[in-house]
Amino acid sequence: MNHSELLTVNVNDHTEKKNGLTYLSWAWAWAAVLKADPTATYKVEMYPNAHGNVVPYMNLGNSCMVWVTVTVFSKPITCQLPVLDYRNKCIAEPNAFDINTSIMRCLVKGIALHGLGLYIYAGEDLPMETEPVTIKPSDSSGVPAASVQVDTGQADANAQLFADSMIEYTSHVTSVKGLNSYWNANKDQLDALKISHPTLYAVVLTKFSELKKELSKPQE
Repeated sequence: MNHSELLTVNVNDHTEKKNGLTYLSWAWAWAAVLKADPTATYKVEMYPNAHGNVVPYMNLGNSCMVWVTVTVFSKPITCQLPVLDYRNKCIAEPNAFDINTSIMRCLVKGIALHGLGLYIYAGEDLPMETEPVTIKPSDSSGVPAASVQVDTGQADANAQLFADSMIEYTSHVTSVKGLNSYWNANKDQLDALKISHPTLYAVVLTKFSELKKELSKPQE
């Protein structure tokens, strides 16, 4: 199995609805990834806080962000997720439970960026192919390794990671609905990026705008 095949897996039987949003079971998703690639790993990124401790989240003033790097078929992808409450609003001072919940959701998001369940984030009901796919153990051949540089000590590097992950998503999107859904799901981070790193924000906005225009063209 490879990344393209992960895109075709139907995960609907392992999701649940909360407040109008669809969530994929992190335990099932990770088990499915390990069946496809037993060497898969994930890493929760750590950051120093104001008290000199190293913690699994980044404080952004009035909100917090967690970052998880998921490596599947030798390819690492780092993704981010804000720490949210049950209304999907940012929590300024999250407790341990809030942080842990966001980390596991971020893990699922990282898995999705590798293909498994990505169609959920794209606002679709079914994966790219509707034929059911059985996850089988991976052979030794995989996707060539790609390097992801994570600099936990610099806000500029973290902003770059966020921008890169937003652009990475556009290579998988298949509809305007999915594009809009993903943009709106990351709106808080994008608003913060617009203020702190306007050039990076402009790059992401341009990429999404160009793709939206392309996807809106009538099919020939």
